[in-house]
Amino acid sequence: MNSHYDLAIIGSGSGNSIADDRFTDRKVALLEKGVFGGTCLNVGCIPTKMFVYPADLALNALHGEHLGVESHLDQVRWPEIRDRIFGRIDPISAGGRRWRDESNEHVTLFEGHARFVAERTIDTGTGETITADEVVVATGSRPLMPRIDGLDSVTVHTSDTVMRLDTLPERILIVGGGFVAAEFAHVFGAFGSQVTLANRSSALLRAEDDEISAAFTRAAQDRWDVRLDTEVSRLEPLDGATRAHLTDGTTLDVDVVLVATGRVPNSDLLDLHLAGIEVDGTGLVKVDEHLRTTAEGVWALGDVANDWQLKHVANHEARVVQHNLLHPGDLRTVRQDAVPSAVFSNPQVASVGLTEREATRRGIAHVVARQQYAGTAYGWAMEDTSSFAKVLADPVNGQILGAHLMGPQASNLIQPLIQAMSFGQTAHDGARGQYWIHPALAEVVENVLLALPDPTHAGE
Repeated sequence: MNSHYDLAIIGSGSGNSIADDRFTDRKVALLEKGVFGGTCLNVGCIPTKMFVYPADLALNALHGEHLGVESHLDQVRWPEIRDRIFGRIDPISAGGRRWRDESNEHVTLFEGHARFVAERTIDTGTGETITADEVVVATGSRPLMPRIDGLDSVTVHTSDTVMRLDTLPERILIVGGGFVAAEFAHVFGAFGSQVTLANRSSALLRAEDDEISAAFTRAAQDRWDVRLDTEVSRLEPLDGATRAHLTDGTTLDVDVVLVATGRVPNSDLLDLHLAGIEVDGTGLVKVDEHLRTTAEGVWALGDVANDWQLKHVANHEARVVQHNLLHPGDLRTVRQDAVPSAVFSNPQVASVGLTEREATRRGIAHVVARQQYAGTAYGWAMEDTSSFAKVLADPVNGQILGAHLMGPQASNLIQPLIQAMSFGQTAHDGARGQYWIHPALAEVVENVLLALPDPTHAGE
């Protein structure tokens, strides 16, 4: 006889946070086929940023000469950096697993590859099949592997594996031009690796505003060997290294190949069709505004159900699903406006809302303002000549439609703009309705808001 549960949660990332103390009166199954804690904790946001911070320090050591500071980088102890990071992360993952397995009497942990076999009926991958009144699908995403001749003949890394390398590579080829590629190019480049980026399009970070993408591409070309409009046609082993044949007609011998060409939702691993759960053309689970799937009693959240691929979005969706499970008569809707993102490369990039390209394509009226870091006192102190902020606003009511920053502290500087968009604050209210510390770098945000036309004074 199958075991029956009130709730089954597939995935131990953001989905794991759902079954808190308010669910102690319910019998809950938690299913996980991989490392406990999900992408962000183990192979995503947290470890990558723990690499980015020492990379920032290493790079900054080389940039003081024009300010009268002579500094240099002596050595990068890769194994020490790696072990410090995973020496903290791995115990957290193991501790979370142990807590769920041993300390939660109302939660049963199944560690196997879960698949649906019928409506709300799941083969746990452990030899046991269970049923549940309600199911949450929160299985995340995985790196996308491109089709390259010889890919199986060499060792190829993804973001899941490259951070655990035994040694720092002297030469690394990164295939891709999105945020994963940009962040790892910064890390390995700052640590002293010779970095080559092979990107099939004509610019890096193409999802960003066009001005940000172009400026980041120029900055990247100053730091790394960037091959635009270029793909890897073939890989072959070569005396302990790898030879890459590129479509620009060149060959490249490297120690490590990192594939960073995007991620795909893990929906195809679950036999969702047997449970009546539909996916769209990209593999995302179809959900409504309450995160209900097309199957009765089944919910979905995170990378498997949205294309943001952001931990803060998955966490928000987990809270919405959690509320809706607890309060079926008072369903909350998921919020998809003012969703911010950041690229922790160097230069750093942050964005929220519409790009100018999207606003134009959709016929949305907008005005644009730009502010260079160099136009503020702190920007002078930094001798920064390339960083900038860009904001789009509604010309009639002054509401902020989008914001895009490239430069130091971009991921922090954008927060007042996110807040203004989230709470309906106009650009000029945000600029003049509060004090801005002088001469803090936040004056970049103040000044870009003031540079927008004030619709309340139109015609004056």
